[in-house]
Amino acid sequence: MSKLDDLIVKCEAQLKATGVKASSDLLRAVTKGLGPSVYNRDGLLVAARDKSELDRIKNNFIAKKLGEKDDAKADAAIEYAIDKIGPSNRNKMRPVFYTLIVKKLGKESLYS
Repeated sequence: MSKLDDLIVKCEAQLKATGVKASSDLLRAVTKGLGPSVYNRDGLLVAARDKSELDRIKNNFIAKKLGEKDDAKADAAIEYAIDKIGPSNRNKMRPVFYTLIVKKLGKESLYS
């Protein structure tokens, strides 16, 4: 298996644990969209307690990539992802986190 396939398998396990239904195709597309940064530990994991990281996600991913400018919706999507993966889970995988945000905002069509 390739590095991408290995990563997808790990992400699918975390996504399944959230109880949210998302297709493998969506997860794969989101993961590919993140680029090579997800192959190192710092790029793979989301520091959900770091406000500057959450602000970057809000500005660079939610606003720029997904086109969602409503701060309340963006904040709700971030909180949703944190809650679904688990606030105490220190290993929030970025592809899963972003996939949950995409699902919450109903932006799946951007990845089809």
